[in-house]
Amino acid sequence: MNNNQLIKTSLYDLHIEHNARMVSFAGYELPIQYKGIVAEHNHTREQVSLFDVSHMGQLIIKGKDFASTAKALEKIIPANIIDLQQGEMRYSVLLNENGGVIDDLIITRPTDKQATDGTIFIVVNGATKANDFKFMQANLTKEIKISFEEGKSLLALQGPKAASVLSRFSDIVEKLSFMQSDATSIKGIGCNISRSGYTGEDGFEISLNNKDAPKLASILLDEPEVEFAGLGARDSLRLEAGLCLYGHDMNEEIDPISASIIFAIGKHRRLEGGFIGDKKIQQIITNGAKQKRMGIIFDGRMPVREGAKLVDEQGNKIGYITSGTFSPILQKPIAMGYLPTEQAKIGTKTTAIVRNKQVNGEIVKMPFVANNYYRGN
Repeated sequence: MNNNQLIKTSLYDLHIEHNARMVSFAGYELPIQYKGIVAEHNHTREQVSLFDVSHMGQLIIKGKDFASTAKALEKIIPANIIDLQQGEMRYSVLLNENGGVIDDLIITRPTDKQATDGTIFIVVNGATKANDFKFMQANLTKEIKISFEEGKSLLALQGPKAASVLSRFSDIVEKLSFMQSDATSIKGIGCNISRSGYTGEDGFEISLNNKDAPKLASILLDEPEVEFAGLGARDSLRLEAGLCLYGHDMNEEIDPISASIIFAIGKHRRLEGGFIGDKKIQQIITNGAKQKRMGIIFDGRMPVREGAKLVDEQGNKIGYITSGTFSPILQKPIAMGYLPTEQAKIGTKTTAIVRNKQVNGEIVKMPFVANNYYRGN
């Protein structure tokens, strides 16, 4: 796909105005950086950054009422959906028959009139949203209507000062804890705001009409603490936070147990099943996963990137790296990858091969950098 075919988000002109370096990602032309990935990463950890994540898929799922929509979705999503309260959000996955992850997603029960008319919001990954839509269409009954919110943008305001900034424009901040959502208005601009994100920091994701997004972004960028950040910093931040990136740290060959995201499956649903892939998931839970995603901190300063082999003392491949970078906060190379479960214990030494050289590391508990989610007082 050449640049003439790439989709531009509603903030494209604003990105260019702020000297963004644009790249192709998930069919969109998006900013990878402005002032530099490390500078944007550190600014997010210390202040607050604004990310354009409008490539993500925003879906509306609607049945005759909330119960019917929730029950239908529970047949294809292993989360507890029926017990979602208004404004509550939940992380989960779509699975194939073998228990492999088709995509990960966020489910939200709205708070306004849509809370009672059967509407549920789902945000899916940009690169997989078309396939997710087809999968849902094929596996939900015709009574359940699925549609993309084509006219919507999605902005992410992330960092320890995000709440301070947003509170200057709306009282919604004091109403929301991590993984809660509500509708509000900022200077006359209607939007839905969730206290969530992909950086490990406190922050918010703002869904609003395309026509209003440049104005709201400019309002936020006018605040002294706020700067734009691109996809590069978003990736290094999520890796420090120990968060999976679909298509890298999990895919249709990897199940949620192996990926260390069993929390994406509701506790009672692990026993009761009733969703696509349930038999395989129950089998893996009973017998144990053969491999496990874990975090590794390596010696030296050379990043250990995706695709690097993990080897035993004889140099035989025993695992592989799925994401890796040099952590700006820890000032050490960090990575996530898979090893046989019996060799994936915290504190275990391991070795990667980078440019035909051995790099030693140690398995550590994730996240690499402690998260700062706001869970209420």
